[in-house]
Amino acid sequence: MNVKINKNKALGLARIGLLGVLLVGSPACHDTLDEEVISQIGNNYMNTPKGIDDAVNAAYASMRAWYGTERGNNFTIFGTDTYTNGADGGWKFMNTYTTQFDTQNGHVRELWDEFYRGINTTNAIIERAPGVTGMTEEIKKQRIAEAKFIRAHHYFLMTQLFGGVDLRLTETLLPTKEVTRSTVQEQYAAIIQDLTEAIPDLEAKSKSSQFGRATRPAAEHLLGKVYLTKATSEAAAADDYANAIPLFQSVINNYSFRLLPDFASVHQQGNEMNDEVIWSIQYTRDPLTNAGGNNSHVFFLMEYDVQPGMQRDVVNGRPFKRYMPTEYTLNEVFVNRDIDSRYKKSFKDVYYSNKPGTYNTSFDTTKPSVTFAQGDTAIYLPGYEMSAEERAKKPYQVLVPSRYDERLFPALTKHLDAGRVDRTQFEGGRDYIAYRLADTYLMLAEAQLKTGQIAEAVENINMVRRRAAWPGKESEMEITADELDMEFLIKERERELIGEQMRWLDLKRWGILVDRVKAHNPQAAPNIQPHHVLRPIPQTQIDRSATPFGQNPGY
Repeated sequence: MNVKINKNKALGLARIGLLGVLLVGSPACHDTLDEEVISQIGNNYMNTPKGIDDAVNAAYASMRAWYGTERGNNFTIFGTDTYTNGADGGWKFMNTYTTQFDTQNGHVRELWDEFYRGINTTNAIIERAPGVTGMTEEIKKQRIAEAKFIRAHHYFLMTQLFGGVDLRLTETLLPTKEVTRSTVQEQYAAIIQDLTEAIPDLEAKSKSSQFGRATRPAAEHLLGKVYLTKATSEAAAADDYANAIPLFQSVINNYSFRLLPDFASVHQQGNEMNDEVIWSIQYTRDPLTNAGGNNSHVFFLMEYDVQPGMQRDVVNGRPFKRYMPTEYTLNEVFVNRDIDSRYKKSFKDVYYSNKPGTYNTSFDTTKPSVTFAQGDTAIYLPGYEMSAEERAKKPYQVLVPSRYDERLFPALTKHLDAGRVDRTQFEGGRDYIAYRLADTYLMLAEAQLKTGQIAEAVENINMVRRRAAWPGKESEMEITADELDMEFLIKERERELIGEQMRWLDLKRWGILVDRVKAHNPQAAPNIQPHHVLRPIPQTQIDRSATPFGQNPGY
């Protein structure tokens, strides 16, 4: 039986040293976990088996600072070639790269602080667990391995975002202002060591017996991605791509993961524990334990709720209108829609009336008014420039590409959350899928392309493309060796992974962030500069350091 961790249980707040805030749930062997609120936990609690278990779960909770959050999405979706800003939100400067994106940025500060809390918690686990009595050596090793996985994960993201940071690998027990910036090379060495040491002691199966815990394939997937990213960094080594390949192959070949037959079912609500998921971040419907929740459901939606025949509801979502797909996304990434199902299965193309009546039209002026019964089509997005004559014949409004703007555009459906308690709830409860098998295949293909293994790379890409085909179109989706290059792969990753918090990091590791944004994101193009491949160190970190802690160039 799979039991989710961090579900329906809260441990309140406990402090480990300076930074380790705990907000966790302990595993149990039944379907849901009992609530238990514990406060005023002493430092010695960490020296018990229960304390170690709870600390590991607390470290997992720090993942919620990134996955499914406003900050994690703003960091990775905004300011890329495939998404630009919609009408709403106070964070547009993260897309446009204006001077507002500075050292006082709240997202930067929050992520920095939360990740260091998680890191200090993992440091405490790694140091203290060996001396804990009443815990089997096997469980000790697994908990330490989980802590190393989490620590490596956090430092890997921070390295990509900030470059050199303060590399702390021991528990901080007392407040200190003595901090230094390490080198990217030192950080990659520590990340690789943590994951290499963790892999043998993690559960060697596709799904942990307690769903949500890191497993061996999750660590292999992450370590492969570390090598793939390191290969284009200042820490690059000649064997980085070669080191990545067997790790990705192990994830694909040595466990029971499989690509789901239907691309749409990967992100289908209620199917978050499917066979393609390698590792996910756990959220819950319990407000006591859900922190800020998975918020991804609000950011990718258009303003459907004020259009004729429509009002906001839970199923269609609360539209923040934050992220608008660029013309490059719609016209160059999602092509061949007659054979590739991923556009249709990623974006919403029809809205059914939930507010019957007769209305004057708004954006579709080919007819003066429209009348709807409950459930009638109210808005249709054909995805192409349907003629005015054809639109005029439709008893509903047709939203064509020439009419897209910052309020009206194709809405990404991957993160919709119809399980919220009402139409205004921001704190979603769906798990966030962080690693899945299609990504493993595409990263393996990239590493093989870089090492000249073209035939193998083509076959791995075709595994993903065949699954994405409309029924009977599988052979038409296959590519040949002469069609495979990095430009193809750059587009293929976004066809498969759009909206999954990867694009900014991908563009950065490929060394094309600035050029691609200039070419395809008109709101960001005038302001992006070479120094924007790194984010600013938070001013709070600079200010609280006794010794100079250098700021990244340009900030």
